[in-house]
Amino acid sequence: MEIVLAKSAGFCFGVKRATQMAFDASHQHETIHSLGPLIHSPQVVEKLEQEGVKVCHQVAEIPGGAVVIRSHGVTADELREIAGQQLDIVDATCPFVKKAQDYATQLTEEGYQLVLVGEADHPEVKGIRSYAGGEVTIVATPEEALALPRGRKIGVVAQTTQSLENLQAIVTVCLAKAKELRVFNTICDATTVRQNEARKIAAEVDLMVVIGGYNSANTSRLATLCREQQARTYHIETAEQLQDEWFRGISRVGVTAGASTPLWIIEEVVRKLETLA
Repeated sequence: MEIVLAKSAGFCFGVKRATQMAFDASHQHETIHSLGPLIHSPQVVEKLEQEGVKVCHQVAEIPGGAVVIRSHGVTADELREIAGQQLDIVDATCPFVKKAQDYATQLTEEGYQLVLVGEADHPEVKGIRSYAGGEVTIVATPEEALALPRGRKIGVVAQTTQSLENLQAIVTVCLAKAKELRVFNTICDATTVRQNEARKIAAEVDLMVVIGGYNSANTSRLATLCREQQARTYHIETAEQLQDEWFRGISRVGVTAGASTPLWIIEEVVRKLETLA
């Protein structure tokens, strides 16, 4: 069985940076917490906890010491609360997420009705929304965008892990509703590269394996995109979840992974697949 591994699989720049910052900080602070999971990989979060970085979900739960701000960022209110607690801050927010936050602030300050393309419950989206001072509407699909009211000035930013096709489709709807439309493409380039590569591989193999946390939006989106090309697509978190029967009669299998998936998990999956070859 031939295994085709995506070159872009695994940690993106922002996740790699955040993880390194958290592990480094764990050796510099006696008491350290992250506000929410640092990244959407339960296995990495568990390793960080073993190094002393405990997860808290509310600022009030943090007893003192240092706090790591996750790669997805935090809300403006949470940041003010952290400052009020006089905690040492290790800001691991992805720079691309920060840029989206800045553009949200800029557009609302300039009088634009802000359309934020993304998933309303995602921590990154909640954070971006909080930095906008004016009206914000979160839209996940072009169908949802059809319900937007007409506006004189509409501004658009996106969750960094959105697909370019979804952003373009929503922008097209907004164009018909606005006298003036301003769009900042805040999708991370690494996301686009990863999605395009995954689609290509999925179209050329007999089965596709997508590795990453079930709570990872970008990994779930990769799995969805792969299924559009190859119905036999499986989203797993670890090698132990691979099932022998999936691969009976399979001669070529593709492998990709989300932006929060560490290299060691990818290598474990590949090694397991090699035993099935």
